[in-house]
Amino acid sequence: MNFMGILVTLVASFVITSVIGIWLIPFLHKLRYGQTILDIGPAWHKSKQGTPTMGGLMFIIGIVIACAAGWITMKFSGRGLADAGPNGSFYLVGGLLMSLGFAAIGFLDDYIKVVKKRNLGLKAWQKSCGQLFVAVAYLIGEALLAPTTMVWIPFAGEFNFGFFYYPLMLFIIVGAVNSVNLTDGIDGLAASVTMVAGMGFMVIAALESYSQMNLLAAALAGGCLGFLVWNFHPAKVFMGDTGSLFLGGVVVALAFGLRIPVVLIFIGIVYVMETLSDIIQIGSVKLTGKRVFKMAPIHHHFEMCGWSEVKIVAVFSAVTAVGCVIAILSIL
Repeated sequence: MNFMGILVTLVASFVITSVIGIWLIPFLHKLRYGQTILDIGPAWHKSKQGTPTMGGLMFIIGIVIACAAGWITMKFSGRGLADAGPNGSFYLVGGLLMSLGFAAIGFLDDYIKVVKKRNLGLKAWQKSCGQLFVAVAYLIGEALLAPTTMVWIPFAGEFNFGFFYYPLMLFIIVGAVNSVNLTDGIDGLAASVTMVAGMGFMVIAALESYSQMNLLAAALAGGCLGFLVWNFHPAKVFMGDTGSLFLGGVVVALAFGLRIPVVLIFIGIVYVMETLSDIIQIGSVKLTGKRVFKMAPIHHHFEMCGWSEVKIVAVFSAVTAVGCVIAILSIL
């Protein structure tokens, strides 16, 4: 494993992301791209009204540039990319392109919210169609350039899913991306949880000797840390759907590049909890008229129980770390 390239990527992603914030946040303030806080959230979130959004642009730029810098460092170092893993270039470049596609959908959604003053942004069907298009395009690219129908099942091994591979992977991609989006509900939560997930992916990539995926994981971890300089409570900027959908894309790209998409159940345990809590809440209200949680998704439930945002971020990050350990054990 080319550790110099990994280090360059990690540091570059952190530095670029955090430095961009010095310029981007005042610029967003100047444009009046402030977040509109909906009434469906906790009442005290109203104090965050007007905090700039679309801040995810800073780590999108940081991650892409850092990956390029790390790749160049690896390419021209002693070992080069000899341990890039199967079809490593497709999973790095294709994964970034998929993530940028999701970010474009998020950017359009944010733009409609903050510029056009339509609080709900894109309509649900519009967002869903866009996400399906990006996910299908990625799977077509994989079928053509990195064909596989094998899926690693945690603690069981690899199995050939044949035709069923594609609908299953489509479900995982769209589901995971939207789950990361749901997690972005309080200061620093999505960035902290995803930073820990990125570190988990770094360990797995090192164990499997997938250098290009380690580049992407390092860029993800560094970018999230750089964003937390500005997003940790009290947040000076929000990532918006621009950032959260991009992060979801990178998480998916790493899972696919390491050929462990199902292991996202463990690494993305917080994402799963957030989504399940929303589904359970909606189902319970429709079937029984009663709520299971004080508010969904689940991070709001803990807020309503009196937990501070900092405590929620710390606990959810710790849970993610435990999930990463389980994920690592599941592939050994």
